[in-house]
Amino acid sequence: MSSLNLGKRRKMNRFVIARTLPYIILSLIGLLFLLPLLWLLFASLDQNATLALKIPSALTLDNYVSTVTNTDNQKSFGNGLILAVGQALLVVIVAGLASYPLSRYQLKYKRSFMYIILFATGLPITAVMVPVYQFFIYFRMQDSLFFTVLFLTASALPYSIWMMKNFMDSVPLELEEAAWVDGASIWTTLRLVVVPLMLPGIFTVGIFAFAGSWGNFLVPFILLQSPEKLPAAVTIYQYFGQNGLVQYGTLASFSIIYTIPAVALYIIGQHYMSQGFSFGGANKG
Repeated sequence: MSSLNLGKRRKMNRFVIARTLPYIILSLIGLLFLLPLLWLLFASLDQNATLALKIPSALTLDNYVSTVTNTDNQKSFGNGLILAVGQALLVVIVAGLASYPLSRYQLKYKRSFMYIILFATGLPITAVMVPVYQFFIYFRMQDSLFFTVLFLTASALPYSIWMMKNFMDSVPLELEEAAWVDGASIWTTLRLVVVPLMLPGIFTVGIFAFAGSWGNFLVPFILLQSPEKLPAAVTIYQYFGQNGLVQYGTLASFSIIYTIPAVALYIIGQHYMSQGFSFGGANKG
């Protein structure tokens, strides 16, 4: 009887360990991610911040004031918004227009074209930067925010078209056919029927494009030469001085402010995505 109870206890202990061990591992991993974020928050409020994680003896907003009032930082954030918002808008428009015929029509080379898009999604941007730079130099397009936005848009289109097509496939074709029977044109149907039902997909693609451009360092660093045209993703390195000297406080405040547009866009996107799902469900009912 005692041996039977001992066996049950061992099984119970193994069961408890098997249930709790994943939570312990995930908690440790979460703690590893939390510590750098805590350092970022504490250092941004510390005038004498160092690389060590410590609670500031005196909280101050001087680092934020210095970062926001700096004219170079204002220009860099403005340039970053121009690149990110410009790319996001162009990607959503072009990917939406390209995905419509791929989703609705039986094209001759549709499968081959989709395979090309799928291949292009896995092509690293570093593999094409040298020929792209030579192309920009040859046609004198370097140091231009406009042409940089166009290249960022082109680099994000393959994956965006692939995602947008999948979202458009989920929109029932019967809704468009009903609108056509009522006399609506293709453009009217696309604007009043398809786009409202695709709001979740549109915001997903837009957020993806915005985040990709907002955090892109390599492309603007190579294609833009003028310091006044560089985005915040590049100018953040101004806080890394020579001989290992780093302005940790202003670097932390710059980093936190740098994350605000992406977080705000995600929150707004979540709001409209939920509206889009409810709108789509109401129409399907």
